[in-house]
Amino acid sequence: MQDPQVQCFIKRKYKPAFTQDTMPRLLYVSRRPPVQEARPRLLHAHPEFAEVLLIDQGTPRFLIGEAAYDTKPGDLLLINSGVVHDELSDSPFGSWCIAVAGLRLPGLRENALVPDDAPAVYPVGDELPDLRALYDIMHRYISADRPDCEAFCHRLMLALLDRVLTITGSTTLRLPVDTEPASLGHQVQEYIDRHYSEPLTLQALGDALHASPYYLSHVFKEVSGYSPMQYLTRRRIGEAQNLLLETDLPISRIAELVGYETQNYFNLQFSKHVGMPPRKFRQSLHGETGNGSETP
Repeated sequence: MQDPQVQCFIKRKYKPAFTQDTMPRLLYVSRRPPVQEARPRLLHAHPEFAEVLLIDQGTPRFLIGEAAYDTKPGDLLLINSGVVHDELSDSPFGSWCIAVAGLRLPGLRENALVPDDAPAVYPVGDELPDLRALYDIMHRYISADRPDCEAFCHRLMLALLDRVLTITGSTTLRLPVDTEPASLGHQVQEYIDRHYSEPLTLQALGDALHASPYYLSHVFKEVSGYSPMQYLTRRRIGEAQNLLLETDLPISRIAELVGYETQNYFNLQFSKHVGMPPRKFRQSLHGETGNGSETP
């Protein structure tokens, strides 16, 4: 085995992917251990930032946009801003994730890492140990609130994004399981994504899309794996998780914003799908005790 060089020189000229005018910002780093008790994240979207998620253990299945993906350790998931995504499998898996805002890449809309019609999953191959190390260092520094961790982790984020751009530009793309969803299925998903906060029934959905509710439900389940009403519930609960994580709004107000007329029914549906009530979900992540305007 040849010994590594002691001193290595840059052999090629290069142009940085990010300049002062196109500098992204690191919002958070998260680590998900592969335990059965991990809280599932239901259908949700992030309108103001993109996520870069690395599968570390397990073989989870995801719905990203309109496509389902079977993933494995070493797969990188690129989720552009505004793209609805969901965990489709209940088996435990381990992953790392960063959220990035202010992304402005040539030829792409703001906060996008790949074109919206491109696959969302890319194998990283031999780069897995290095990428895992970058995530791990960022997570450890920020969680320990070490001095100047923000500036240090910002530079690590840029290194990670540079590798992501190399991977997406040079690897063989993994095609989604469902590459050509039916047109009607696409219309159903778009309609629910726009109107999930409103009173919505299967009959109302059929009336809006000028289709038989039975046929519409059959087509949508073939495309997404969910009935329209299952998708609606997961969409509402997923957005409620976002609001619980990112705002201090009372739980009663969150229930209203995601389409529930009563907080009791919202609590029931949230507990059924997440495994704990919304108050406990918020406390488990932030250690918050809530405020007097929230009812149990």
